Amino acid sequence: MSSDRLDGDTNGIARQRPMYTESQVIMTTVKAVIPFVLTYGLFITFHGTSSPGGGFQGGALVASVVLMIAFAFGIESTREWLSNSLVVGLGTVGVAIFAGIALVPMALGENFLDYTAYYPVLGDTLGLKEYEFVKYGMEAVEIGGIAFIVSGVLMGLFFALAAGVTPPSGTASDAAEASDSDGETDVDDGETAGDTATEAGENE
Repeated sequence: MSSDRLDGDTNGIARQRPMYTESQVIMTTVKAVIPFVLTYGLFITFHGTSSPGGGFQGGALVASVVLMIAFAFGIESTREWLSNSLVVGLGTVGVAIFAGIALVPMALGENFLDYTAYYPVLGDTLGLKEYEFVKYGMEAVEIGGIAFIVSGVLMGLFFALAAGVTPPSGTASDAAEASDSDGETDVDDGETAGDTATEAGENE
């Protein structure tokens, strides 16, 4: 386990980076499995309104693809191409979509997440029946809202836990180092005082 100090840290916090050991078996297995896991995750997400599954399960499966890549090819290398802004953006977009779809019916005088509230406004324009707004509204929440939120949160938590932190300065190790340096200073002072006394005796 190696550590290095983060840029801008002022409290002595350092990131713990687990030692990455390359394994051809794991890398090959992950390369073979990832397409199937990603496809299954998208299938679960898109068909969640009409079959077992949904945005939560599908989002978790999609996030697991990134986790497998990180375990196979290294967490830091995965973090380099999957920026923090992308992970945060997934969650932010998901929350925005969910909040927009859920709160607009309240602005129209209906209940929270009442998809039928869109029918009087958009029914003629889109050519959809009232029950179709319920169907497509649920799909929009599942796919664009919950799936994005779950994927972003799981990936963010994974990278945050993988980074790790060491305690701030002032721990036992720091105290031991300070004690050692004080001991060396005392020895140096003692040697200097002894040398001064010897020189004074020779002069007399």
